[in-house]
Amino acid sequence: MLNHQFRLTSRPAGAVKRSDFAYGSEEVRALADGEVLIQTAYISLDPAMRGWMNASENSYMPPVALGDVMRAIAAGRVIDSRNAAFAVGDHVTGLLGVQEYAISTGQGLFKVDPALAPLPLFLGTLGMTGMTAYFGLLDVGQPKAGETVVVSGAAGAVGATVGQIAKIKGARVVGIAGGADKCRYLVQELGFDAAIDYKSENVAKALRQHCPQGVDVFFDNVGGEILDAVLGNLAMHARVVICGAISQYNNLEQARGPANYLQIMVKRATLRGVMVADYYPRAKEAITDMAGWLRAGQLKTREDVVTGLETLPETFQKLFDGSNNGKLVLKVAQG
Repeated sequence: MLNHQFRLTSRPAGAVKRSDFAYGSEEVRALADGEVLIQTAYISLDPAMRGWMNASENSYMPPVALGDVMRAIAAGRVIDSRNAAFAVGDHVTGLLGVQEYAISTGQGLFKVDPALAPLPLFLGTLGMTGMTAYFGLLDVGQPKAGETVVVSGAAGAVGATVGQIAKIKGARVVGIAGGADKCRYLVQELGFDAAIDYKSENVAKALRQHCPQGVDVFFDNVGGEILDAVLGNLAMHARVVICGAISQYNNLEQARGPANYLQIMVKRATLRGVMVADYYPRAKEAITDMAGWLRAGQLKTREDVVTGLETLPETFQKLFDGSNNGKLVLKVAQG
């Protein structure tokens, strides 16, 4: 049985290129005691993967070593097991990598039930993406009914979920996204109160228009100039949640910090990062709530599924050129 896979062979300079990887195959070895063999069905493509490709050790996870299978969260089915905790036929998610088959000791594997929802949802709203949105907003941002919540990268997988949860909790929500179609989607389909198109509008001016009393909670997925614009329009005692900085990940130079950071002092605001791994012990809480909101029609999802493991380098760029719509997932088509 051959396992096709992508291995990282060089540290990308700027945007990721196909030449940064080696695409090849190897035979699947026999299992040792305690191991399981998983056939991968879907691979989650996330902005965090770009950071994992860099050499920096000053991060929440070590970089992917050159020559190693590219790290990624994926969902699949157990097809062989020498681990009593997992049976053949179980569906699981975990850090399975960009490959057709993965061998695991079971550590970090989560069983999921595809009868409850399609597998891609367990990589999005009912997985790490949803948990990031849920705990980042509710635990760190702590929005109150009637407050104004602003979300950058609002049409992305995390941002769209954040905005909808904020609406469920009674907040007023303004999304920042790129392009008229994405902004229409936020307002007309997801129920955001307003949307700002950063590609055609002056973000600082639009924030003053849509948030005349200031921004109480800012959930940032973008960083850079948009972070500066929102910091300039904070309400007193605002909470800023730093989830990501996708505008900075392909920089050839050091990431740009917030030039407007003194507004944090002026407005007595707090700025705090969120890391989903901190909340794994509470995963059931998030999944239970969000599954309920999905059933009730209060929470909508959109998946951008691209078929073909071999398309990884090009498909990954959809995260950065703005062409993806919703949660970006790579469907593995085994031959």
